Amino acid sequence: MGLLELFILAVGLSMDAFAVSVCKGLSTQKLKAKHYLIIGAWFGGFQALMPTIGYFLGSTFEKYITSVDHWVAFVLLAIIGGNMIREGCSKDEEKANDSFSFKTMIVLAIATSIDALAVGITFALLPDVNIVAAVSFIGVTTFIISAIGLKVGNIFGLKYKSKAEIAGGVILILIGTKILLEHLGVINF
Repeated sequence: MGLLELFILAVGLSMDAFAVSVCKGLSTQKLKAKHYLIIGAWFGGFQALMPTIGYFLGSTFEKYITSVDHWVAFVLLAIIGGNMIREGCSKDEEKANDSFSFKTMIVLAIATSIDALAVGITFALLPDVNIVAAVSFIGVTTFIISAIGLKVGNIFGLKYKSKAEIAGGVILILIGTKILLEHLGVINF
């Protein structure tokens, strides 16, 4: 997986965290530096932790699914991406919550990083993935995008939340499709 692909994947994965950060920014009257650090650390940290866990789970079962690994990667990324698109198109309103407490943030961090667990499983099935570099890159990218989402939410409100989720979903589906097509020999990047 090249640097550009990893960056696109990291951005796609961070869109859930971006959307939740926008909501946090909307509900917080006065942002302080600690808010940016809290949002970035929770979301970036869990976006790095979950693919690491997924990678080790995937590595454990790799020998059993090697012959269909490209299909597994495609299906996982398509499901995650489709769910993000569905959430982005949903008319359901999320309740604004301005709490940055441990209890609130851990639930949000886990909820926004479940898809990263599946991506970690995909990493285990791909050749030549440097897991330390990949999860570090994903974590840092999510940290930055979450901090930006907090500010965007504070300034603009929910205007970009659904667009971010839809864009993230499309990115993940396209990456899954690329993995499948490359493995089937249809394309070669």
